[in-house]
Amino acid sequence: MLLPSDLLRLPYTADLTEGGIAYALRSLPFLQERAGAPLADGLRRTVANIAVELAFRRHLSQLNIPYEVRATASFAEHERFDVFLDGRRCGIKSFFISDRNQIKAIRENPAVLLNAPALVPADVHAADGHAYNDVYIFAFATGVAAASHTDLQKAIARGLPHHLVHVMPKPWRQPSNWNPLGALTLKSESAEEIIVEINGQDAGREMKRKGISLPPGGKVKLDESFYSIAALRVRRLPEARIGIRCESNPEAHLISPFDWSNLWVYGMDIFIAGCLSYEEFTRHAKMLPPNTPVFQYKHTKTKNLAVQVAELKPIGRLLETAGKNQIK
Repeated sequence: MLLPSDLLRLPYTADLTEGGIAYALRSLPFLQERAGAPLADGLRRTVANIAVELAFRRHLSQLNIPYEVRATASFAEHERFDVFLDGRRCGIKSFFISDRNQIKAIRENPAVLLNAPALVPADVHAADGHAYNDVYIFAFATGVAAASHTDLQKAIARGLPHHLVHVMPKPWRQPSNWNPLGALTLKSESAEEIIVEINGQDAGREMKRKGISLPPGGKVKLDESFYSIAALRVRRLPEARIGIRCESNPEAHLISPFDWSNLWVYGMDIFIAGCLSYEEFTRHAKMLPPNTPVFQYKHTKTKNLAVQVAELKPIGRLLETAGKNQIK
């Protein structure tokens, strides 16, 4: 049984959010959307999940525990990397807690996490490529997000960091035919200059970025070899619409001031709860049907396998073993 003292608490620093955003934007051309799930909410969860992985790697480095980082074989998680300890793949399953009442409860008594379920989507657990000694590591990150337009305005007024993006529609992000988009034309209805960063892919599906300055009420034509455009980014919130069109599709895509999403996660704490091998999780997990209310979510969206966090093994044991094996 896991004890409250076994919970590993790690600091959440701003650079972790920056790393999470960088990955989230790179993942957009490969992202598989879920019906009814707001895309920006999913991206912010991705930001928080990557922040946890980066914090865990940093903790290993601080303890001088050697580890490997290998690219995952999953196309759906392009550019995702797995951590290997002693040759064992560690799959980090983290949960972002943004409800303020839950955050307050966790801060006052982290032991409440012991009653939460350690969840793995059933289809993920059943997928090919697992080894019996793979390790699931379960973690929780607490923090908030200025997701609504009102909250974003408040964050900006307080001078808080923010990262404003507009995710392009699927035909722009994942075009059915891999051909050059041709010349791009961007137009601004704003009374002030707007700096826009275009995030997309080139012919070899490598990430490509280009920054341009949109003059007040003006347009700019750009001859760049984009084959897809995943998102646009602005440094400050425009007060008017921005339009973009390409030579291959002359119909303009218009972006209103309310169409920009803030991907910044204002993280607070990270708790590495515990771990369990793939084989042990298989033996002990129980099935949770979709729409089950759990600590992490109002209700689950998919079928999950679950083990109570209290039944996990302390992460300290895994790290201690990895450190000893290195000494040998």
